[in-house]
Amino acid sequence: MLELLMQGVPTSDVQRMLLLPGKTYAIGRDATSNISVPWERLLSRRHAHLNVYPDHVQIHRLSSARNPLFFSGESVESCRVEIGQHFVIGTTSFSLLEIESADSAVVPPVEEIAFKPQELRKTRYQDPENRLEVLTHLPEVISGAATDGELFHRLVNLVLKGVVHAEAVAIVAADGAAIVNMLHWDRRRETAGAFHPSHRLVVEALERRHASVLHIWEKNAPQQHDQTLIQEFDWAFCTPVPGLTTSPTGIYIAGRMGKTCVPGTTLSDALLLEADVKFVELIAEIISAVVRARRFERQKAGLRQFFAAPVLAALGDELDTTLLEPSECDVTVMFCDLRGFSQRAEHESEDLIGLLERVSRALGVMTHNILAHGGVTGDFQGDAALGFWGWPFPSPDAAVHACRAALAIRAAFSKAAAAKNHPLADFAMGIGIAHGRAVAGKIGTAEQVKVTVFGPVVNLASRLESMSKQLRVPIVLDEATANIIRLRLPHSEGRLRRLARVLPYGMKTPLVVSELLPSESEFPELTNAHVAEYERGVECFIEGRWDLAYRLLHGMPASDRAQDFLMQHIVQHNRSCPKDWTGTICLPVK
Repeated sequence: MLELLMQGVPTSDVQRMLLLPGKTYAIGRDATSNISVPWERLLSRRHAHLNVYPDHVQIHRLSSARNPLFFSGESVESCRVEIGQHFVIGTTSFSLLEIESADSAVVPPVEEIAFKPQELRKTRYQDPENRLEVLTHLPEVISGAATDGELFHRLVNLVLKGVVHAEAVAIVAADGAAIVNMLHWDRRRETAGAFHPSHRLVVEALERRHASVLHIWEKNAPQQHDQTLIQEFDWAFCTPVPGLTTSPTGIYIAGRMGKTCVPGTTLSDALLLEADVKFVELIAEIISAVVRARRFERQKAGLRQFFAAPVLAALGDELDTTLLEPSECDVTVMFCDLRGFSQRAEHESEDLIGLLERVSRALGVMTHNILAHGGVTGDFQGDAALGFWGWPFPSPDAAVHACRAALAIRAAFSKAAAAKNHPLADFAMGIGIAHGRAVAGKIGTAEQVKVTVFGPVVNLASRLESMSKQLRVPIVLDEATANIIRLRLPHSEGRLRRLARVLPYGMKTPLVVSELLPSESEFPELTNAHVAEYERGVECFIEGRWDLAYRLLHGMPASDRAQDFLMQHIVQHNRSCPKDWTGTICLPVK
């Protein structure tokens, strides 16, 4: 197995990386690089790619790298590095080493002890001042590590400082087939050579007992029995660190007894090792707890993109996802579409990244307000966002929360349009909201699952959003939502006005659609008197009294575009209602 040893200046800047054949690693200063070397200032964020083969590696300098890569004293763009050779970037040397696989010991140790927590509680710490000093640096070790490799490097150094009897420390992982991988290792004396943990000990601690296990060997035992003995170590122990990686992982420590130690030494003659085990177990517990907390926080951070705080609270600290199983429920669904995207994409074809950033910002306005008002972000469809309310908890105010979110989105886009040079100034939005029965939860296939909502009400919300273009208003509601809003949403927050009775294309049942408006104080251009007069005009239009409807609608402010939809229909028929008029406008397109 191959290992990359990175040595900087000063020499305390040391890092090791196990290389897996067939993999490609990115070398750079950026924390997202597979091989991150934070101390090397001459490294670019992404500097080179390293391709691993069974007996060598191939290095390719990236075009984005600012500084050269040196091999055999010459600046190169790419090179083949074999075992024992090295390349240099800045002041850091990258050496390729080979780690031989060690066979499991065929002879058991003189002493094998598996520690139980209650037993270690009785053990007194030795060298408490040094150990306390080491523990004070543990939070810095964890928080300051940008990658797993850096965490392993920092952790090994910390244990070497805390366990003064240790000659070598390694982070080891077992793969279930009696094969042990060293994720990182180091020795107190660099000149002492390579380090090979005892496979027998690692498997015993990590896979069989799941507890700290100590082995003590006879110092003069035959060397062929175990690779640990080749190093003349006469003791070693391994402590599991649950959750550190996806495989069973632990801290492996080895060293030599004092001069008073003789062949056949038992644990009772070496009580100092108990204190070392207790100290390392404390480190392992803290590391494991923090790693689990960080992993949980990352999971929650991902879920925050979809769920409001009350939903996350219901999932609990253990993220009980059974709550997300599909269920049939009453929901309010919102489709919010970004207007002007296609036109901007054509005009800004030479700066698609910039356009993408602006579109992402616009979608961010939508999702932020969906979540802020207790909704769930279900999906993105092109430049449209889907949100829904009423799941996973039923709520009589689902429609109210959805409409508050819609009004907040409208206000945000209106504010952007009024600001000169705002990134969203030339964008507008259209929203459709429908209320009804649906299935919500984890929906998808065996390969891909989304938390979303499914049912006719979703299609209706999408139709209403598209209909907002024809009706020339920002927010359109179906009858079910409008009926709830008229009863539950205070006029100080929002108002409704009926727009028309329509038969959407491809549907069999007509419906009365309404517009959701801001309050009169927030949108004085359209007063409450205007709204009342408009609704009288709609009633006259539906009843067939088109001449009166025309006069009422004609009294709207010139800036109000909603009147155009009905006025156009009236004018096309010379203000005379057709004899076969049913009160419903059949929409020719979706």
